[in-house]
Amino acid sequence: MLTSSFRYDTVIAAIDVANAADPNIIESDGQAEPAELVYGRRMSATLARMVPDASEPLRIAARGQHIERWRLARKSYPDGRAGYLRWRKDAKELHARRLGDIMAEAGYGAGDIERVGALVRKEKLKLDAEAQLLEDVVCVVFLEHYLTPFMAKTEPAKLPGILAKTWKTMSDFGHAEALKLSVAPHVLRVLEQGLAEIRAEN
Repeated sequence: MLTSSFRYDTVIAAIDVANAADPNIIESDGQAEPAELVYGRRMSATLARMVPDASEPLRIAARGQHIERWRLARKSYPDGRAGYLRWRKDAKELHARRLGDIMAEAGYGAGDIERVGALVRKEKLKLDAEAQLLEDVVCVVFLEHYLTPFMAKTEPAKLPGILAKTWKTMSDFGHAEALKLSVAPHVLRVLEQGLAEIRAEN
């Protein structure tokens, strides 16, 4: 019978093999590597830092939450919010299905596979503690590693609202972890502006 540790290691290795096929390349620690491979590693490292005793399903969901995302291009969907939301929903289903296949091949049962799928789809966010933890990790990884290039290619007028909406999806724990990062003062000012705009609308 396969041990849990062996099954887990097999799944993580398979996720990395899948993501190593990403044609999109970014620089990480001075090396050019597939973007989703880097993203998965960053998710795992951030989860381990934030929640050292995270469950196995949560660790798998974190590593594979963007598995093979490049196979479902955003540009293949209509412009606008409706198209974006449809793309996100379909992407989550893709990730959950691929992780389920990989987990089944490694010997995981239906219960574990369903749990990882629910986490990747962010079902019952705010009500499911682990789904909220995953969302917190996603946001911290974004703020730590991807915010600067995102701001460079985004219209300045849209930034306050985007940052504020990101902040609102996070828990108090996520906020505390985010504030440990070396966030530039001008980013905090943009965030504060966005939060103020949201409060004014409500």
